Formats: sequence, structure tokens, C-alpha cells
Amino acid sequence: MATQSVAAPKGGVRVGVQKFGTFLSGMIMPNIGAFIAWGLITALFIPKGFFPNETLGAMVGPMITYLLPVLIGYTGGKMVHGVRGGVVGAVATMGVIVGTDIPMFIGAMIMGPLTAWVMKKLDKVWEGRVKPGFEMLIDNFSAGILSGIMAVIGLVVVGPVVLAFSNGAGRVVEFLVNNGLLPLTSIFIEPAKVLFLNNAINHGILTPLGTEQALANGKSILFLLEANPGPGLGILLAYSFFGRGLAKASAPGAAVIQFLGGIHEIYFPYILMKPIMIMAAIAGGMTGIFMLVLTGAGLVAPAAPGSIFAVFAMTAKDSYFGVALSVVAATAVSFAIGSLILKISPIPADSDGLGDATAKMEALKGKKSSVAFALAGDGAKGPISTVVFACDAGMGSSAMGASVLRNMIKKAGFPEVKVTNSAIANLTDTYDVVVTHQDLAARAAPATASAVHVSVDNFMNSPRYDEIVELVRAKNSAAGSFADAPDEVVEAPVGSNILARESVILKGTATTRDGAIDESGALLLARGAVDAVYVRAMHEREESVSTYMGNFLAIPHGTNEAKGNIISSAVSVIHYPNGIDWNGKPVKFVVGVAGVNNEHLAILSSIARVFTDKDQVARLENATSVDEVLDIFGKVNA
Repeated sequence: MATQSVAAPKGGVRVGVQKFGTFLSGMIMPNIGAFIAWGLITALFIPKGFFPNETLGAMVGPMITYLLPVLIGYTGGKMVHGVRGGVVGAVATMGVIVGTDIPMFIGAMIMGPLTAWVMKKLDKVWEGRVKPGFEMLIDNFSAGILSGIMAVIGLVVVGPVVLAFSNGAGRVVEFLVNNGLLPLTSIFIEPAKVLFLNNAINHGILTPLGTEQALANGKSILFLLEANPGPGLGILLAYSFFGRGLAKASAPGAAVIQFLGGIHEIYFPYILMKPIMIMAAIAGGMTGIFMLVLTGAGLVAPAAPGSIFAVFAMTAKDSYFGVALSVVAATAVSFAIGSLILKISPIPADSDGLGDATAKMEALKGKKSSVAFALAGDGAKGPISTVVFACDAGMGSSAMGASVLRNMIKKAGFPEVKVTNSAIANLTDTYDVVVTHQDLAARAAPATASAVHVSVDNFMNSPRYDEIVELVRAKNSAAGSFADAPDEVVEAPVGSNILARESVILKGTATTRDGAIDESGALLLARGAVDAVYVRAMHEREESVSTYMGNFLAIPHGTNEAKGNIISSAVSVIHYPNGIDWNGKPVKFVVGVAGVNNEHLAILSSIARVFTDKDQVARLENATSVDEVLDIFGKVNA
């Protein structure tokens, strides 16, 4: 059976701080590319840069004053209330920008989500009460009025408060630097990293303050307080030389991922399996910071991820020696102390402490680690016999994904692996691998704690499928065939009673996502397959997790609670030649789904096969008759 995976604990101060930190970093991290672009332009073209150029350097000020805060405000608003929240958040952010003379990142992190939250609450107030034809008028004017009011509040109230906070924080940093106390921050930073509070510290606090400092001085030491790869590298090298068993064997590969790839979380289990090793990380971090203070070195922008390549790419022109010295010294000190700890108190060679520590790390993180395979040998300890795709209702997205992966695993030569789909509410801890949409992973984990969990962003063509196939190949090839392999799933041919001629439209009239859901639901309603409540539930399902599948396909369907509103199984197919914006993704085919007792799974399997074949998708796009559409889906299972 698969490796034990501990569900994340609920509640607690640490979890609350972690969630808050994740929320803060969620506004910064999607915009790191913009920070890097600003950092490169700054490093190259300011008067102290590599290639001073007054014309090109003129971009530096507007980018940090306007572009970056507006991007942060938009991202924060979008996290709360979609694109509508992003727009009002960006407008409100302008209020704090023009009210101060410093980069207003913290102000943007307040105004963006706050304004979006207010907008979301107001939208709920008049939801369903606006007369038809007035929706756009109400939506546009309410967004404009609210964002204008919030911009004024940002200018008059929030901006001055944030300015005072920034000035105070700057004085604290200046005091620490002037008195040689900055290295002491490692006492808090290094343990926080292992507890996955690093994003709260780095991207929530250090990045905004460091950017202000870089604007004034051309560089900042704050960018490297948390991102220095030296402490982690030293610990992994210590395990490589003085560790035992799996820890010793896996440490060299982990060191490559950590130092070159910048994925610091890969060394966290090595500390969790022997907590005293945190002393090595703290000492290494303090040494690295001390070297930065001693040499006056710094970066021009955040190094994200914390790879040595990213660190040197963001290093200021006069700081290469200091940054290199910081990384080398941090590595040396953490290696020396870590080696001493391992020699004095070695880990038993047969201990499975690393596997347990990896599970503990994932519990702290609240989800499966994408790098845990490098530590625990692919996660699963035995052959893979069952894979389940889980979604909210278990009738649409998961069925499509299961069909795609089932075909991939069969082609890889493992037809004995049973690939099924299920509603999250019906999951039991009997599966080897659980695949969910990334927005539903936290709901699936507690019910399937012993499984390997894989999160995807769409069910049609996720690159994670290749990883699952490789996991099956590695585990099942070594284990041989199963004595009691489940029967191969046989898919029935497409039934005309599920996909009927009257449920196919070659040119849909809707121009928005919600309009397309209404149009596909109307076809199901017209056939008497569902009632009106089910169509409303299709919208509720979309608000929870997108039914976008990839390859220009979306399959809206109702929630698990709305299954009782399905009268008979039916599927509708609508083609939108000009495409529809589906939460930022292009969709040309919308398949409405209503299924009773899995009667619809055969047609969904056919649809999945069509949309994983580029030639079939091209045929479908060029289809000129309903009969041709039915023929395309009907021949797939032949």
C-alpha cells in the first residue's frame, strides 16, 4: 500500500499563521517575474548599474511605484473575488500609491483583497434581485462606485498608516544592521522555514521592505535572509557524508534539487527526523547574514526560487564577492555543525525516520510535497492496484480524467490497474493513488490518508499523468503481475439515449462562461433530464472548482448535493467557434453533464478520447452537421 500520509491538523496558531502567510505570499509570488524584470532593469541601467542608461533607467521608478503595487492589488483582489475582485482591487490600490512617496506593496496587499471582499459581499446582497437586462449596468456601476470610494479611503486612511509602519520597520532593520544584530534573525527565520512559515516572512514582509531598500540603495540584504541556499546545502552534505541508510543515499540528490533548483523544502525532512539539526541551520543562516553585513552585499530583487542561479542573477554589481562568501560560509558552518551532530548521535541505518519525517513535513505543509518522491522512493511502498479520480460530484471532471489516465496506463502495459472515479464525499481509505483538482486536494486528503495524492490543474492533459504512469511502471514492474488483478474496464458504445441529436448545437450563442452554462443546462432541461434546481447547481459547482478540462473543453455539471435533481442521464454538446473566456482559459466546446448510476460514463469516455486526440478535435471543430458530431463520438470506442 502507499506511503502513509498524515492529514494536516486543523486549527492552531501555527496553522492560522501559515494560512495568513500563504495568503500574503499568494499576492507576491505570481508577480515574482515582474519583480525580477524590475530588478534586471535596475541592475543594468541605473547610474550604478552595469550599463548606465538614462533613457532605459527611466523605467525603474514607474515600475516600482505603479506597476508592481497595482499587480499585487489586482492579484490579491482576484484571489478573493475573481477578475471582478482584481479590477476593483487594482483601482483601490491607486489610492495608497498616490498618497505616499514609497513603493506601496503592503498597502496593495491590504487594499486589493479588502476591496474585493467588500465587492463580493455587496454582490451577494443584490444577487437574484436585479431585473433582467440591468445586470451589466448594476455590475459596472457598483464596481466603479465601490472602487472609487475605496481608492479615497486608501489615500486618506490606509496610505498614512502603512507609511508609518514601513518607516518603523525600516528603522528596526537599520537598528539591527547598525548594531550587528541582523544575524540574530536566523533564530526565527530558520525554524519558520521548516514549519512552512517562510512565505509569510519572506514574501509577506522581507520582499516589500527589501524592495523599498533596493530602490533607495540599489540593493538590499533583506532579499537573502531567507533565500540563502547555504544552510540547507550544508545540512544535506552532512547527511551525504555522515548519515545512514535512506537519508545518506537520498541526500546527494536532494542537495542538487535544493541548491540548483532552489526547492528548499526538500531538506526540511532531514531536520524533522533529527530536530537538533535546526541548530546547524540557524548557525549557517547567522553566518551567511554576518558575511553580508560585513561586506555590505545585497541583491537587487527577490531570488525566487532560492536557487544559486537566481541568487547570482539578482546580485548587485558590487556584491558578487559578498554574496558568494555568504553562501559558502553558511554552507561550511551548517555542514560542520550538522556533521558533528550526526557523528555524536547517529541515526540507525535501518531507521525509516526519513519517511516518517517526510509525512510530518507534508502534514505541516498541509498537502503532498511535489519533491517528496525524491526522498521516499516515489511515495508508494507496494504495487499500484487502484487509482481514483475525485471531484465534488464524481460525475464529470473525474470521469473524464479517469478515462484519460486509464488509457495511458493500459498503453504502458498495466491493464490490471483499476482506474475509477468518485465523489469526494464517497472516498474511503482503500486506494493507492488519489488524483484531485488542486483546489479540492485538502478535502480529499483526510479521507484517504494512506494514499499517494496527486493534484492537477485540469483533468484532460496534466503533465502529472506521466508521473503517475512512471510510478505505476516502477512499482508494478518490480512487483510483477497481481494474483488477483481486477477485471479490465469495458466501455459500452455511445448510447443515443444519453447524447441525442437535439442536444447538439454547432454554433452556440452565449458569449460568457455563465451564459454557456445556462445554454448547456437548458438543453438538459428541455430533454426532461434535469430540473431547474440542477441548472443552478451547475453554476454553484463552477464557483467552487472550475470544470475547465483543457484542450478547449469545459464540462459543467451540478454539485454532489444536486444529484437528486437528475431525472435521467443526458449529455449536451455545444460548439462555440469564436471561443469563450472560461476563467482565463479558452473554451470552444461545452459539454453539459447529468448522470444517474454512471450511465453517462461511456459517452464521457468517448468525449475524453476525442479531446486527447488533436486530429479528432480538429475534425470536431470543422464539423458541419450534427450527424458528423455524433459520428465522431460514436466511432471512438470502435
